Amino acid sequence: MTDKTYDKVLNYIRRQHMVEAGDLVAAGVSGGADSVCLLHLLRRLSEEIPFRIVTVHVDHGMREESARDAAYVEKLCREWDIPFRLKKVDMPGYAAARGLSVEEAGRQLRYAAFEEVLAAELRDTQHGKIAVAHNANDRAETMLFHMFRGSGVKGLCSIRPVRDCVIRPLLCLEREEIERYLDEHRLAYCVDATNEEDGYARNRIRHHILPYAEREICAGAVGHMCELADILWETEDYLAEQTGRLYERYVAEEPSQERPCLQISCRLLSEAPAMYRRVLLLCLERFAPHRKDITGRHIADLTALMTRPGSRELSLPYGIRAYKEYETLTLCGGAPESVLPKAADAYTVTPPVEIEVAGEGIYAFSLLEGGFAPDRQNIPQNRYTKWFDYDKITTALMLRTRRQGDYMTIDTALHRKSVKRYMIDEKIPKLRRDSMHILADGEHVLWIPGYRISQRYKVEQSTKRILQVQLRGGYHGGTGRDTVE
Repeated sequence: MTDKTYDKVLNYIRRQHMVEAGDLVAAGVSGGADSVCLLHLLRRLSEEIPFRIVTVHVDHGMREESARDAAYVEKLCREWDIPFRLKKVDMPGYAAARGLSVEEAGRQLRYAAFEEVLAAELRDTQHGKIAVAHNANDRAETMLFHMFRGSGVKGLCSIRPVRDCVIRPLLCLEREEIERYLDEHRLAYCVDATNEEDGYARNRIRHHILPYAEREICAGAVGHMCELADILWETEDYLAEQTGRLYERYVAEEPSQERPCLQISCRLLSEAPAMYRRVLLLCLERFAPHRKDITGRHIADLTALMTRPGSRELSLPYGIRAYKEYETLTLCGGAPESVLPKAADAYTVTPPVEIEVAGEGIYAFSLLEGGFAPDRQNIPQNRYTKWFDYDKITTALMLRTRRQGDYMTIDTALHRKSVKRYMIDEKIPKLRRDSMHILADGEHVLWIPGYRISQRYKVEQSTKRILQVQLRGGYHGGTGRDTVE
């Protein structure tokens, strides 16, 4: 049985391309049965696939016997001639400071410790791997845990054999096989008493639900669930690829210095429900530090928001805000009151000058002397480079947010339209209207950047001084778009 178990793990490692000759493997070893089995097998495997091993033991500062566990792992490493690294962390303090469960805090701290040791030990010519001791039962338990909580396909996939640099060589072994291997090799291990308690949901699944399934429903249930997990991962990989394509088609990223936003076309809902839900979930994940608090209820709320008429808003976990105007759903992360970055309300413009507005870009103002010669000059037709007749400006020129009474002239007869009405007609999102900067001469607006200029200030043959304004970068889209008004 010993050789059979060894061969099973070796074949699994090769099939999943977990370790190559010359790699450095940082093995997370707690001293429990699974991790002692992992370390022993890695030591044997390193003779067949030559790679380096370094052991990482994380003391979470939670149990009185933690020093005993660390001493035992250190003793094993000394006997097996494997480098030992001890990392002490404050799991309760870390959890409290970040509002995490102790389980989640422990997971984050362990992987941070593994990565720290790996970075310190890695040589230039090596590839680094982090080996952890999850087994087939862990995989089945995780699948059930996610299913009971209402997970989607990705949650049901459970634990993956390889994720980035993290490998799980024991995922092909059930717990009974691991215990049998330890008995045959007379390997002692530490017992964590908390694993025998039913305080955690996972422990209740481990102690009651899975044994009942194996005994009363289907012998070999754990193995069957792991086979399903492999199929689901193949399915998930394909769906993730298709989701990425739809994201590119329907979602526009709107960068800013403080608070990036995503603009989602409501045409997304023309796709199959399974796919548009995945795209919405992917959008939420861009702002959420943890996926576990994003549920199907939130996706349903976003879908409802996209289908209702009128302009509406929605608050989501992690301070994410969603608002819909016209045929666009906008998601913004964080919790500030304004959807767009805050900036000064007004700047006085005295060219030549450059003014940087947070989240919008750099406005560059310059004067072109000598008048306009239509036979030698072309008025820019770029959306973000504009010319104005400077001598028609009657007050101090201002770059500011909109105010009540602002208007533009829209034709050669100089008929007026209020800026508010123009923004509504152009379907500029309501929350952006109050944040975006416009160029104004008193109440008369010369230019709404990215949109139109006022007829009154257009350059003519009689123009003596030309005010040139360029907008570079920011959420307006830069200067490379050559849309003609």
